[in-house]
Amino acid sequence: MFTGIVQTKATVVSAKREANLVRLVVSVGSKYLDKLTLGASIAINGCCLTVVHFERLDNDVVGQVSFDVIDETLTLTNLGNITRGEQVNFERSMTFGTELGGHIISGHIQTSGHISVIKRSAGNVKMHIALPQAWLKYVMYKGFIAVNGASLTVGEVDKHGFWLHLIPETLALTNLGTCSENDTVNIEVDQQTYTIINTVENYMKKQSLLEHVSD
Repeated sequence: MFTGIVQTKATVVSAKREANLVRLVVSVGSKYLDKLTLGASIAINGCCLTVVHFERLDNDVVGQVSFDVIDETLTLTNLGNITRGEQVNFERSMTFGTELGGHIISGHIQTSGHISVIKRSAGNVKMHIALPQAWLKYVMYKGFIAVNGASLTVGEVDKHGFWLHLIPETLALTNLGTCSENDTVNIEVDQQTYTIINTVENYMKKQSLLEHVSD
């Protein structure tokens, strides 16, 4: 589990196809490898990946972390189009006592959106993300949403997607600050909202079926 508070940006060293997966290697400050173990979970652009190898380089300032990314993940997320030199959002998994500054995120990307509009002004950026219609019902005004693994608050909702209002700190700490229009971003909706809406919809369907049978 994750908080959606992106810790740093990592740089893609390589993304090489091996059999039915891609071996993804990212470079990150060595301090983010402290107490890291094989099999640990790290969110890369919000996608929960398992550490298969890591090492500190000779200068002990930078380290590298490797992941095996399967085809399903490559298809569902923007990791399928990742290239060397690209920056990705990096968050280690929660530990006991972690301050929850964002919201609970599973790291299981549900869909992707694309950035349709970016409006820049002094001090902030307004960004519109278009979503598949099936997922819009889970996006609420002032609700939580994870975009590339960053926990954000929905600014506005329209029939095509939603707007974000990004402050300088978010732009500096995440790769959203370097995104362009038409870029694809990973989306994880708020799990609590997802569960409530699906539970109510399933209940209503059952009630409708019962009424139909009784008639």
